[in-house]
Amino acid sequence: MKATKEKTENHQAFLTIEIEPAEVEKSLEGAYKRLVQKARVPGFRKGKAPRAILERYIGKESLFEDAIDHLVPEIYEQALKEQELEPIAQPQIEITQTDPVIFKAVVPLKPTVKLGDYHSIKVEQTPTEVTESNVNDVIEQLRHQHSTWEPVDRAVDFDDLVVFDIDSTVEGQTFMKQQGAQHQVLRGQVFPLPGFSEQLAGMKKGEEKEFKLPLPADYQRKELAGKEVSTKVKINEIKQEKLPEVNADLAKTVSADLLTVEALREQASKELKMRGEERNRIDFEERVIDAVVDLSEIEFPPILVETEINRILNQRFQNKRQSMESYLKMMNKTEVELRDELRPSAAKGVSRSLALSQVAQDGKVEVTDADIEAEIERMTKDSTQKKEELLKFFNTPDVRRSIQTTLFSRRTIQLLTDIAQVAKDTQEPEDTKETKDTKKTKKTKNKKEDK
Repeated sequence: MKATKEKTENHQAFLTIEIEPAEVEKSLEGAYKRLVQKARVPGFRKGKAPRAILERYIGKESLFEDAIDHLVPEIYEQALKEQELEPIAQPQIEITQTDPVIFKAVVPLKPTVKLGDYHSIKVEQTPTEVTESNVNDVIEQLRHQHSTWEPVDRAVDFDDLVVFDIDSTVEGQTFMKQQGAQHQVLRGQVFPLPGFSEQLAGMKKGEEKEFKLPLPADYQRKELAGKEVSTKVKINEIKQEKLPEVNADLAKTVSADLLTVEALREQASKELKMRGEERNRIDFEERVIDAVVDLSEIEFPPILVETEINRILNQRFQNKRQSMESYLKMMNKTEVELRDELRPSAAKGVSRSLALSQVAQDGKVEVTDADIEAEIERMTKDSTQKKEELLKFFNTPDVRRSIQTTLFSRRTIQLLTDIAQVAKDTQEPEDTKETKDTKKTKKTKNKKEDK
């Protein structure tokens, strides 16, 4: 075996490896012994056909392929030892020549992370503010959630709910056909077609209408994009939304514990503040991690990005009703295009993960078995399920490992946010600064005048 390292680039070593003919012949003999036990060669008992006969029967290519499949991994491992390389994942291997056998291997190497001075990072936190307007918006949403729809005897207006029959075609083929369909007539709505709601506005109960509308050029079904839809509709019923008054009855409808409008508004304010604080906490953590990454020098092989893309796709489509195939068809995309779209965010995720791992190592972050036990206790404390069953589940190796990873990440991020947090009492208001500057100027001026 002769291995040559051509170059090292993007944390990948590019090797060219030539296998000695004697090694290839030895592997071919091993392939013969394996395959002859499986093949049923006419005229010979199983496992007794000579190699030359077996080669003619299954083909030399099949024997060679089996030999190479078994030999290349072994030779590759020898090349790694010779070149003193420590890969972090499987290599990309390409057979470039068969006589002599030469193959190329792209070896992904361990990432390198050089942290910047993250101890000096300071990041401003966004204050959580809940205004009266925010509370009013929530109250308005609650009114819509508890509204009723009442029939009206007038023409269709925007925001109405209509019940109608529809029969539409594209080039003679049925596009949409339904009786008793319901549709809220919203201005500028693009479903089921741009301009559809505008065509319904002004129609009366029992009225029929025919119209044509074009499908958008970027319509998800590519074969129909830009084509004209011929539509016939009949209005069966027109309903108007009736919003409840903002009073104690609305408060009680939202929750039996709320007896007054003031209590409803107070609860809405508390929930808005809680959600706002959670959003701001997450945003603060993200900005702190980004600051650490920006200060650091992080290099890694492309395979880590591809692995992260695979994780994202598995998370998105695993155990979901919609498969990746149906999603790609609906979005009119290929898997390659989808992976290309995810690549920037995946690369960012890898950089963040590597930076956090290095910070954890630098900061000696630890998660002990006692920590995991305490977290399991916290997670099962108020559960209505049998504790024995829960403990059995949480104490499986995979779940314990997952809890350990979560705690490890949480503690590392906490370490960083503690460093990056700007203490409120150190933030001097602008008006105070201005007053100090003014006083300083006056004091200097007075000294000059005294002189």
